[in-house]
Amino acid sequence: MALTFPPAEEIARLTAGMLLDINAVHFNAADPFTLASGLKSPTYIDCRKLISYPRIRGTLMDFMAATVCRNAGFEAFDNIAGGETAGIPFAALVAERLGLPMTYVRKKPKGYGRNARIEGVMGEGDRVLLVEDLTTDGGSKLSFVDAIRETGATCGDTAVIFYYGIFPETPKTLKDHGVTLHHLCTWWDVLAVARARGSFDDPTLAEVERFLREPREWQAAHA
Repeated sequence: MALTFPPAEEIARLTAGMLLDINAVHFNAADPFTLASGLKSPTYIDCRKLISYPRIRGTLMDFMAATVCRNAGFEAFDNIAGGETAGIPFAALVAERLGLPMTYVRKKPKGYGRNARIEGVMGEGDRVLLVEDLTTDGGSKLSFVDAIRETGATCGDTAVIFYYGIFPETPKTLKDHGVTLHHLCTWWDVLAVARARGSFDDPTLAEVERFLREPREWQAAHA
């Protein structure tokens, strides 16, 4: 198990740069993206692309393993669970680094056979880390956490590569559910690196910053 412990700020900067390197970051103020919620955004990120870049993928999984060990402890978990579908490959990679069993959680029961939501072996009392690619407001994680807890296991931590970091209600949503979030970088980190590199034109970056500062107001104005 290879663990590195650069400062969290350096992890954030490097992660943001790697996401830009593989064109996982998209900014478009003129023709905003429509998110799964139906709301508009001048930003979009595709963390799924990471699985096709082994050097970057491996580095980020080292960062995630180091982050959760530093924040939660080296012996804090018994099982690593991935959320269907984007979290599954990252959970497998983190589990390999930490030498732990891996499972995954379905979004809903599969509707036949055992009608299970948990695939793999998860024991009662297991301390489970939920791994996902990203989180926006934290809400989508709660269903996965509840499914894990229904097995008799515990789940008080979730780790993601990318956290939007712009919705103030997110920490409270997760805390009220007894969940601590661990992440590598946010939109603010990506914006800073994109500015330093000149990855996008100034008007686009200015509009993205307006969105990041007041996301709900920006979305209402572009409904």
